[in-house]
Amino acid sequence: MRFDCHMHTPLCGHARGTPQEFIDQAVQKQLNLLTFTCHIPMENRKFGGSNIRMGRDQLGEYIAWVDQARELGAAHGIKVLTGIEAEVFPDAKEMKLMDETLHAYPFDFVLGSLHHHLHAYREWLSDRGKKHDEEIIPTYFAHLSIGALSGRYHSLSHPDVIRLYGTLKDAFLPQIYEKDIRQFLETVKRAGVCLEVNTSGLIKGDYVVHPDPVILSWAAEMDIPFTLGSDSHAPEQLTQHFDEIVELLQAKGIHHLNYFEKGERVSVPLESWTPLSPAG
Repeated sequence: MRFDCHMHTPLCGHARGTPQEFIDQAVQKQLNLLTFTCHIPMENRKFGGSNIRMGRDQLGEYIAWVDQARELGAAHGIKVLTGIEAEVFPDAKEMKLMDETLHAYPFDFVLGSLHHHLHAYREWLSDRGKKHDEEIIPTYFAHLSIGALSGRYHSLSHPDVIRLYGTLKDAFLPQIYEKDIRQFLETVKRAGVCLEVNTSGLIKGDYVVHPDPVILSWAAEMDIPFTLGSDSHAPEQLTQHFDEIVELLQAKGIHHLNYFEKGERVSVPLESWTPLSPAG
């Protein structure tokens, strides 16, 4: 079985593609399952406006978009699930609208993402005098730990995205922050949530998968479960770099990947993952 569990629709304002185009790509790449995960609406515009995420009044349109993809996929034996990419943020009052949305819609899969580069989080750091990497990085992973324990999320998306987009002044080296990162991983393990392997890291910034292979090794040692997503913002990005990353995961002793349906984790053995088509 082969799947991709992180894709965006044009409703986020920075992606493109129709349901038909995504299904056409899935057929070409012989996928069995897709999970769409567009950015959840947030009340505060400091979390980005229409160029980042859909509005709450567009949630019905999002569900309909995914339903159309589901109908198209069914004709090819492709299961399509409805997920959402939710926010991780330290201020509870900013999460009120988001929590209402999570309770109102029966999402199959909820990703948790801390988008440090949005104004809301940078302002939070600045207001508390956290200006240096050695302050920001432990704070970031501590907030992800709180997210892991919150019960909101099934998997934490691109967990080391802090290395990109200019919040840090210097290059992110996991070994320097091993204690903080291992504490985060221990919390993830205790909370029973997954980490996402996100291949979009290979097409931007330092061109390294999320999380960094060093962090992947630490997580593998702890037997933390993983989900897998391309973070596609266009149909042709579906399953980008999956073959090489599956090989990497197997080399690190990771034997299963997971997806969520109706909030329940389904584990798939990696030994059953055959290489994608040449386009993959």
